[in-house]
Amino acid sequence: MAEKSRRGEKAERPRRGEKLSKGEHVAVIGLGRFGGSVAEALLDLGYEVLGIDSDPRIVQDWSDRLTHVVEADSTDEDALRQLGVHETTRAVVGIGTNLETSVLTVLTLTELGVPEVWAKATSTKHGRILARVGAHHVVHPESEMGEKVAHLITGRMLDYIEFDDGFAIAKVQSPQDAAGRTLADLALRTRWGVTVVGVKRPGQDFEYARPETVIPPDAQLIVAGPTEKVEAYAEAV
Repeated sequence: MAEKSRRGEKAERPRRGEKLSKGEHVAVIGLGRFGGSVAEALLDLGYEVLGIDSDPRIVQDWSDRLTHVVEADSTDEDALRQLGVHETTRAVVGIGTNLETSVLTVLTLTELGVPEVWAKATSTKHGRILARVGAHHVVHPESEMGEKVAHLITGRMLDYIEFDDGFAIAKVQSPQDAAGRTLADLALRTRWGVTVVGVKRPGQDFEYARPETVIPPDAQLIVAGPTEKVEAYAEAV
């Protein structure tokens, strides 16, 4: 049963992933199709998610699906502060139907000092406005799916594409201990079940990877393989 709070409704449930520190909480404001997709993907990645929506029916619908879900006015700085949003390191604004609320919510999060604000834009102009009022990352859902955005939000991957058949490609930082070693030495396919298909040296274009390729410091790798193995490798680097 959902526990009633002054600001709305709150629900808790067992975590799907490993419990993370307080700094790993993510606030998702607006639990429509896009916001809900991001929220569930973040939960699957092991993050605690605070879901916020102004519609009590949506709050009730999500009450047994997210770590916490609350009915609140996302443009009210005091309400967000009471919910601890100012203590999160990342917030996602999934509001798209009300442009004024979307813009004011981003502005409120900026004034609260949230370090990373990701916001959904419904048009190019909307995106420009969001950026001007403080959004650090503007997302166009027609080209970026919620699960991909969740991976990028966590900072574990620099880019991510998942295919329908359980296959994924990701751009990740190379492990710190990889510098100066060849891909053959790293044996990532044997150890992790992923294949390195490209290496990017700082200041240079990507090049196709070969077993004898030596990894330079601060390199980026393009890795491919089964989705769960790519995600596991990205978690480890």
